[in-house]
Amino acid sequence: MNIASEMNTEEVLRLKLEVLKREHRDLDEAIRALEEKGGVADQFTVRRLKKQKLTLKDRIAALEDQLTPDIIA
Repeated sequence: MNIASEMNTEEVLRLKLEVLKREHRDLDEAIRALEEKGGVADQFTVRRLKKQKLTLKDRIAALEDQLTPDIIA
């Protein structure tokens, strides 16, 4: 059997969440390095990486919503 079938849904979601957060941090570091370097070509790359970072942020928020139950007060 594969690992995913042995893990429950919440564990899989938490693992995906950690991977996405790591990717988000990596993109942040790459953006910071490119911004320090400068250059026209780098500006386009920075813009593309920022869009990817926003997409990851949305995916992270969606997973966190799945993992956190709604509490009606």
